[in-house]
Amino acid sequence: MNNLLKKSSKNKHTFKAIVLGGHFQGLGAIRALGESGVSVVLMDHEPNISKFSRYVSQYIKSPDLSDREKYLQFLLKSCEKYSLQKAVLFPIDDETVHFLSINHAELSKYFNLWTPAWEFIEPLYHKGIGYKLAEKIGIPIPKTAYPQSIEDVAKWDGPFPALIKPAIMRSFFKQTGKKVFPAGNMIELQDAYKKAVQIIPASEILIQEEIPDVSNNLYSFCPLFDGSSTLARIVAKRIRQHPMDFGQASTFAEIVREPELETMGTRYLKSVGYSGLGEVEFIKDPRDGQFKFLEVNPRIWGWHTLAIAAGVNLPYLTYLWCIGEKITPSDYHNARWIRLLTDLAVGLSESLKGRWTLWEYMRTLKGAKTYAVWSLKDPLPFFVELFLLPFLIFKRGF
Repeated sequence: MNNLLKKSSKNKHTFKAIVLGGHFQGLGAIRALGESGVSVVLMDHEPNISKFSRYVSQYIKSPDLSDREKYLQFLLKSCEKYSLQKAVLFPIDDETVHFLSINHAELSKYFNLWTPAWEFIEPLYHKGIGYKLAEKIGIPIPKTAYPQSIEDVAKWDGPFPALIKPAIMRSFFKQTGKKVFPAGNMIELQDAYKKAVQIIPASEILIQEEIPDVSNNLYSFCPLFDGSSTLARIVAKRIRQHPMDFGQASTFAEIVREPELETMGTRYLKSVGYSGLGEVEFIKDPRDGQFKFLEVNPRIWGWHTLAIAAGVNLPYLTYLWCIGEKITPSDYHNARWIRLLTDLAVGLSESLKGRWTLWEYMRTLKGAKTYAVWSLKDPLPFFVELFLLPFLIFKRGF
């Protein structure tokens, strides 16, 4: 069936793009690239909605990345088998970023990578290293400690509530389904640490103060960065996420103007020497009004298509930059983005909890928006997602 769903725009570029993963963030990149005349190859190991996009030129089932050597050999063999020489690789998750950076030297012989080598990714991948670097260059962070033992936990002199947080998210989240363990007092903090140390090494455990009203104060600076300067960017506020307090994914975001975030985000990426596309996350502390650094996602993130709606096609600009073509980005304008199915669930559940009234939530849905999945020009993925909804809920939660 997918062979009948060809892209509507004519390919105008020699090199292909390979999107490594087919969830909705991958779909956004596929559409952005395909509409711009890039031939897009989708690689994924599980059922996904993106393979039904009209902008997918070719779908190739890949092995699971859990077998790193098998995945590496698959990519290298696919290059010749499917004529993918110098194709631009687009990762959509942290595990793929880690894999590409570790194997950068080998893969760059065959493909164009905007993911840099591990030495530039490590400060972004390991939050403990990242927080220490931010403090060193004068960027505020939430109060953070780096305990190596239960005795160190007892020395925590920060406020409560506090969080036990992994420095490396992948293994922790895979085993717990959570991003943090919250604690309201020292006993709970020590219990949370004991639980965490059974899951990940002590060297990967952080204690961090919980910023009040976190769900209303999340911001992101999202640039294409060349190692020293910003080539294109947007700044956004993440209005809603699922779950609201310690979200796994944003469900509603909108463009804002916060020059301070651009300044701090640029300083941080420059200090790392990072090149590529990324999302630098901040939280605004309502107690002192400061923006405080949280983390960097050096990959395609969930709501990146907000940038396209705002007039900045970040995936396509990244593609052009990666193959050595000159880019002339324009400034961004106001826009809003919604992950409709999940946001409706968040809106209803939080209304029942009393966070807002259902009427207040419905008012936020008025006006022009860009959708994570729905597209009049490319509607089939939306209907396939509805069909796959039971599987998606079982696999990843609503």
